[in-house]
Amino acid sequence: MPTQFQAVRRTTLLALTLALAGIGTAQAEQRVIRIVVPYGTGAVQDTIARAIGDELGQALNASIVVENRAGAGGTVGTSQVARANPDGNTLVLAAASHNIAGYLYKNLSYDPYKDFTGVAYLGNTGYIILASSSLNAKTTADFIQAVKAKPGAYDYASAGNGSASHLGMASFLATAGAQMQHIPMKSTGDAVTELLAGRVQAVTAATIGVTAYRNDPRVTFLAYTGKTRSRFAPDLPTVAESGLPGYAFDSWLGLLAPAGLPAAERDKINAAVNKVLADPKVQTRLASLGVEAEAKTPAQFQDLLKADWEAAGKLVVASGARVE
Repeated sequence: MPTQFQAVRRTTLLALTLALAGIGTAQAEQRVIRIVVPYGTGAVQDTIARAIGDELGQALNASIVVENRAGAGGTVGTSQVARANPDGNTLVLAAASHNIAGYLYKNLSYDPYKDFTGVAYLGNTGYIILASSSLNAKTTADFIQAVKAKPGAYDYASAGNGSASHLGMASFLATAGAQMQHIPMKSTGDAVTELLAGRVQAVTAATIGVTAYRNDPRVTFLAYTGKTRSRFAPDLPTVAESGLPGYAFDSWLGLLAPAGLPAAERDKINAAVNKVLADPKVQTRLASLGVEAEAKTPAQFQDLLKADWEAAGKLVVASGARVE
């Protein structure tokens, strides 16, 4: 016959065993969500994915894994997500180049618009046009004049064929009626390195990728590509203000899932992302990356994707850009 102390001890040990078993089961069953970044480490999307990963994991009670799947202007990693199971466990952190790819590449294995579901909007980032100081161009008008004086004689670098930095500059030149040779690189960092070294004469790059060079004597910041001035560089005029009215180029950022994602799962992730975006720490973190964070409902994000899909076609046609 067990004593009262032995009975209490056995009950306590049983409760502890069950609790530990429960913890082990919960840990074993913790959800893993992959966020595929279709560019290399250090790219804008990569930095943003890692900036929200911890908080998003906590909001969803999941483990967030950021995977870099670079290649072919972001289409390699994106194609893998298009083929993934639409269960919400595989997402791609996409930007404006996502829809652009649908018009640039002839033989894509996926449809950027039809094969994806807009899950959560993250925000917007603009681009800055920089020129080599060797051109002695202090303004956008000076730059255009210099380039037009020697059609095709100057080069500009980008993060690769089909990248936003490629299309942003191509559309700018088309609007200005000027010609330059395109030199595709593997990343924005490589493109900026070419500019600093004097091997190319211009670059269009996301704000976060170039703000560190604002006072570098080797380059001149000409203009911001957004519709309105950036709060991260309020003294820099827009391209439209600089003599090309109507020109605007910026990039949305958001999480997409394969088409067929159940609405309930989409709404769950959307709510978690919007909760994360409301966190002041996350807002500060994204602002330091040049991202103007904003929450949207799934319907609002889907409307944006539709409008952007249609605008992307016009942009590619206007720029004359093609990728075989």
